[in-house]
Amino acid sequence: MPYFLYLFEQWSINCKGVTIRMKALVLGATGGMGHAIIKELTERNIEATAFARSHAKLEKMFSRHSTVTIHPGDIFTSNDIHAAADGVDLIFHAINIPYADWEYRLPTMNQNIIAAAKNHSAKLAVADNIYAYGRGDSDKTKETTPKHPHTKKGKIRLQMERLFKESEVPYLIAHFPDYYGPHAENAPLNYTLKSVAANKRTSFVGNPSIAREHIYTPDGAKAIIELALRDDVYNQNWNIPAYDTITGVEIIEIVRSMADYKKRVSTITKSMIRFLGFFNKQMREFTEMQYLNEDPVILSGKKYEKLIGPVPKTPYSQGIRETMAAYEQ
Repeated sequence: MPYFLYLFEQWSINCKGVTIRMKALVLGATGGMGHAIIKELTERNIEATAFARSHAKLEKMFSRHSTVTIHPGDIFTSNDIHAAADGVDLIFHAINIPYADWEYRLPTMNQNIIAAAKNHSAKLAVADNIYAYGRGDSDKTKETTPKHPHTKKGKIRLQMERLFKESEVPYLIAHFPDYYGPHAENAPLNYTLKSVAANKRTSFVGNPSIAREHIYTPDGAKAIIELALRDDVYNQNWNIPAYDTITGVEIIEIVRSMADYKKRVSTITKSMIRFLGFFNKQMREFTEMQYLNEDPVILSGKKYEKLIGPVPKTPYSQGIRETMAAYEQ
């Protein structure tokens, strides 16, 4: 085979009927979005390296996948991230750390990731949240909406966004609402659904009458991968909305009709979270983000729809059913 044909073959993956081969690294592979990204990559027959701290979790989740290489490591150890990035074309950044560590550890974490991407000439796709936008208003939030974060964590996320923009690494930032889905253990909605799946009493976090967005992680994974496989989307921000807005009342109605769930569902209010914060540092940090249950940010997906196509959207009834089913496995 001529050498140029060999090179062409080595860069082939299935993407909209075009064959291009590449290798991706997924940071935070055992989390909700990271797991969904790995799953979507395997369905597209894209070779992936799954990076996370726990070797046991990586083995349990991905050892059966022939296109997935597991790579346990510490994101704060430069050698670990550089070793994982060796030979990759694209890095998906879906890793996160506890709120209490953001101020002092997020800069180091992201500098390590940027350095690895730069050293290996890899592109960077960042799964980000909506905190940098600050409070929502009556209009849907576009990529051009000014970012005016009023919380400490929102200001930190905006600083990290600037870090990526100044890095000289080709990057894209996908802003997502709160996650829910298989393995999204830190998601407030998963907290509710996990207990329902076990037929235990459960609670809903926040005002159940407020309509807001929760994105199903497989939808988010599809959207960020569609973006990352294109050349014309980098050095930009992208807003990825959920299926629609939904209230906690509507979520509980879906759960009751689906699982014949009859137990009482209590509400975890901001005051309760604030009280728990006196005894728990993580809960103290969580209190700050409860403004999203008062003035939620609702994302516009028009930019994505214009260039890429329809935003992947799974109805809440289906996503909730599949999330609870994952707890029963």
